[in-house]
This record gives sequence, structure tokens and C-alpha cells, in this order.
Amino acid sequence: MYQLLENLSDHRREQGRRHQLKLIVMLVIMSLMSGSSSLRAMGDFIKRNQKELLRVFKPDKDRLPSHQTIGRALQHIDFDELSGVFYSWALKQVNITGQEWVAVDGKAIAGTVTNSQNKFQQFTGLVSLFISKRKTVLASTKLNNKKDNEILKLRELVDMLSLTGVVITADALHCQADTLTSIKASGNDYCIGVKKNQPNLLRAIKKK
Repeated sequence: MYQLLENLSDHRREQGRRHQLKLIVMLVIMSLMSGSSSLRAMGDFIKRNQKELLRVFKPDKDRLPSHQTIGRALQHIDFDELSGVFYSWALKQVNITGQEWVAVDGKAIAGTVTNSQNKFQQFTGLVSLFISKRKTVLASTKLNNKKDNEILKLRELVDMLSLTGVVITADALHCQADTLTSIKASGNDYCIGVKKNQPNLLRAIKKK
């Protein structure tokens, strides 16, 4: 993962760069995995593990970033680019065998929700593919509810990952002819709920 992070574009000004971007992002990942979710907590994680981090990463002049530096650097990272790095790493780590069950999970990020009680509601969310048996997130993509569509995001993820031989599970939102056709065309199967958004299909199933 660490070497793959070299592929990230660094949009920070060259003047004043003291830390490699790949080091900053790697420290963020390690901090999050250790349960440190805020910038200040990430700074504390780095201080607690300073000796070992210096030994492993050997940064220039033996300097590690502060939580303020991490915050500034994260503002300039392209989400899609970082996601691409994660996909490359995840697919190498996870040997996906035939008939794995991969669940689609769409979630709004709580801190991004505005006007939650009316039609002007806006939020940023994530659509993820989750390998149920292994409890592992294989991939995720960002969604803006005013601009994007979770249904289309699922199709994008399936196409991008080039999965074959898996069973994709999803809720009734994804019970769409184009989505099911796309999944089958990719060489995969599906197990998807049916509700009143597909009344004719629902009636046919109930008759059986």
C-alpha cells in the first residue's frame, strides 16, 4: 500500500513541503485503523508511536507531520485518485473465489447532512462493495445526493472492478432491469430484494 500511494498527485505548494504525501496518507490510514478518527487523535497516535514510525518509514530529517499538517494535506487529496489506489491494493490482497457474496451498502456521512427534515436535504455518502464472508470492504465510491445516483454508482463499481463469478446482493432500490442486465453481462449473479417499486414483478412473485 505504501508504495502505491506514490501514485497520488500532490497539489500542495512546493514551497514549504516538509513531508511526503504518501507518508501523511499512510499515517492517516494507520491512525484510523487504530481507532483515531479525529485530526488531534491522529497527532496523538503519531506522538505515541514516534520511535517506531521513524524506524520504519525513515522520513527526511526524522520529522513526522503534526495534526495541523495532516489536516491541510488532506484538503488537497483527490478522492477518486485515492480510491483507485485502494482498489489496486485491495484486489491484490483479496483472492476472490467463485460464488463469493458481495453486498452493496449505501450510507450517508452524518457530518455532511444538511436540511435533514425537508426536501432540500443534502449529504455526501459512500456506496461500498462489502465481501460479507470476509467482512472486508472491497471498494467504495463517493456520492452527492443532489448530483449522483446510487443505482448508477453500483454499475460503475461493478464495471470498474471487473469482478466475475460473485453474487451481488442489494436492496430493492437496485431492482432495475438495466442494473440486473449489467450484472449478468459482467459474468456475475445477483440476489436483490423486490418491493413496490416493481409492482408487476412483486405481484408475479407473490402468485408463486
